[in-house]
Amino acid sequence: MFINTAEIVISAVRPEQYPEDHLPEVVLLGRSNVGKSSFINAMIDRRDLARTSSQPGKTQTINFYRLNERFYFVDMPGYGYAKVSKKERERFGKMIETYLLTREHLKMVLLLVDSRHPPTEDDVLMYRWLEYYQIKPLVIASKSDKLSKNQLSRSMKTLKDTLDLDEDGYIFFSATTKKGKEKIWQKIEHQLQL
Repeated sequence: MFINTAEIVISAVRPEQYPEDHLPEVVLLGRSNVGKSSFINAMIDRRDLARTSSQPGKTQTINFYRLNERFYFVDMPGYGYAKVSKKERERFGKMIETYLLTREHLKMVLLLVDSRHPPTEDDVLMYRWLEYYQIKPLVIASKSDKLSKNQLSRSMKTLKDTLDLDEDGYIFFSATTKKGKEKIWQKIEHQLQL
């Protein structure tokens, strides 16, 4: 897919701040520092629409990016970041849960995990929580350019075993090489019927 227009519309903390133009939404979930901002920038061929940071826990709002005036990428605060206070983590959790359970324009969930490591306890909890609510996420294994061929097949096996994924349930991705980008766009286009 070619992205002609991309803009951040709002950084929301409450449902009444969400956009009201009824466009379909693709939500991005993942732990802090998994590469959600890099993922967004790579997918839309922009260098810095989504602000990247080497410091985890930077995204503290729900960021709505309108693409081609037809749909949104919705970037959630990262989960599992230890340096954020317990109160803040609870607030982020509530924000994410409220969006996922009440947003009627939500059409697809992308769950980003770091391909260099087995899914964390938080990744597994998030995946199981989505499953419980009958939300089937597409798992994006980020930073895959950092793995050798052997590491990649080990990572693939670990990911499939840990989350009980079938072949269609995950895609390995690299924001650097753009590996997996076309396949992800195909899934998004199919899901959103674009």
